[in-house]
Amino acid sequence: MKAMKIALAAAAATVALSGAAMAEELKLSYNLGVTSDYVFRGVSQTMEDPAIQGGVDATYGIGYAGVWASNVDFGTDDPTAEIDVYAGVRPTIGDTSLDLGVLYYGYVKDKGAPGSVSYMEFKAAASRPLGPATVGLAVYYSPEFTGDTGNAIYYEVNGAVPLMDKLTLSGALGHQEIDNGSEYATWNIGATYAVTDKLGVDLRYHDTDEHGYGKIYGSRVAISLKAAF
Repeated sequence: MKAMKIALAAAAATVALSGAAMAEELKLSYNLGVTSDYVFRGVSQTMEDPAIQGGVDATYGIGYAGVWASNVDFGTDDPTAEIDVYAGVRPTIGDTSLDLGVLYYGYVKDKGAPGSVSYMEFKAAASRPLGPATVGLAVYYSPEFTGDTGNAIYYEVNGAVPLMDKLTLSGALGHQEIDNGSEYATWNIGATYAVTDKLGVDLRYHDTDEHGYGKIYGSRVAISLKAAF
């Protein structure tokens, strides 16, 4: 009888696990956008010119992976495009959502070492609701940053709050540290309006505390249109 109970319990557990596994399914989503200026951590990646961007994401349970691309212009002939590949997991602990992942920023026609533009980063981020708002923290670490400039780390605090139906105010404050390169603080603030459930427009102000590094580090306003489906 005891053996029968164990067998029945094992069978029930197997059915439950099979049901849970079947409940998980691979989901694909796509995004396409255009922006007046591709700004990354306060710095223009297109010499203040527009960019066309797009990507595809796959999720399975808490796991995700994706690829994203944009045109770039660093004031030289190469590279002309950026293709990012990333993957990770997004577990939750109570009201806190985590994002642990790895990203590879690849550049078309990257001439490679020495001075490779392409690089990899590890990401650890957390966010949680705070009243009607959402607040978050993120850390990115690269063992060999772009341009072979050594270790680099980027810290960021961010937040978003709905102002009214379809309109959300958001912003971030970050600090980039590079072993053999520039160190600067950056911030942005802007609003996103959901034109439809799949189309949004974002107007955002970006700035850094190191305008002396060049005009691409200067203050700027960018407007972006993004479709997600």
